[in-house]
Amino acid sequence: MTAADEIKIKKIKESKLSQISLENIPFGKYFTDHMFEMDYHNGEWQQPIIRPYEPIMMDPSTAALHYGQAIFEGIKAYKNKDGEAFIFRPHDNIKRFNASAVRMQMPTVPEDIFMEGLRTLINLEQNWIPNQEDHSLYIRPFMYSSDEMIGVRPSEDYKFLIILSPTGPYYNTPMRIYVEEQYVRAVPGGVGYAKAAGNYGAAMYATAQAKLKGYDQVLWTDAFEHKYIQECGTMNVFFIIGDKAITPDLGAGTILAGITRDSVMVTLAQLGLTVEERELSIDEIISAHQSGLLKEVFGTGTAATISLIKELKYKDYIMSFDVNSWKIAPEVKNRLNQIRYGQIEDPYGWMVKV
Repeated sequence: MTAADEIKIKKIKESKLSQISLENIPFGKYFTDHMFEMDYHNGEWQQPIIRPYEPIMMDPSTAALHYGQAIFEGIKAYKNKDGEAFIFRPHDNIKRFNASAVRMQMPTVPEDIFMEGLRTLINLEQNWIPNQEDHSLYIRPFMYSSDEMIGVRPSEDYKFLIILSPTGPYYNTPMRIYVEEQYVRAVPGGVGYAKAAGNYGAAMYATAQAKLKGYDQVLWTDAFEHKYIQECGTMNVFFIIGDKAITPDLGAGTILAGITRDSVMVTLAQLGLTVEERELSIDEIISAHQSGLLKEVFGTGTAATISLIKELKYKDYIMSFDVNSWKIAPEVKNRLNQIRYGQIEDPYGWMVKV
């Protein structure tokens, strides 16, 4: 089961696209006409199908609802200047999806079927890809345990789906970030590196508390000392200190290995900065701010792309930044966008044609 012609396709009678404007469309609110679906049963993946986007029937005892075996990914597709559709680094997302599956005791999805599912679905829905700047087609593959029984054990049955959502910018304005000291996102040996649904559910309370204080997101710190930086709620984070770009390393397994994060590191090096992946303490960040060496702070992610951070608060210490004077983060965003929209050559093979 490797070719696109082995994917059954059941088309809708009439597209709902004519009822929706793709200009300045909000993130995650509207979905395309079709979705990809494949079930895992009796130890193997069954016939994949692309069918109309519609609600899924679930038994009240469905295992995912009780025990949290659920993972997902975030990928984006773009149109180049000639109207051709390309997916940004899908093979990397597929590998990360399967790494999450292994950690959550779920079956991996064969990469060839995953990729053909993406290609076939997006090819069918090409008209849903917006042409506006900072717009794209957000791709959400996800999998959950679908056993209809209650009992704490890995499920025997699973459902894998891919849905598509046209979207504009995730964050429209620079962000205010609260450095979290009480609650934790992940610990060594945990599931912090996996894109498990529970990671995001567990983060919502701390994020809500930060929003009550007037902040957009939290910046997580380590679970033991609340001293070392990990990641923001929806994105990895970079600090430009002097002529260096520093981002927390992946060694402890507590942060997500972001695909955009990796792309940004490559781009920063091209801009002539020294890129360091290492432990980074809040004390070092404050010291750099006090000495004038902390130049820029920004988040990276598939949904967020490049998000400028205009304020960081740690305890009673507030670091404010004039984001309008920044050069590095805007240039990184510009270069990545030029590759994504086919405006310049893609020297890395990141863009995969649909």
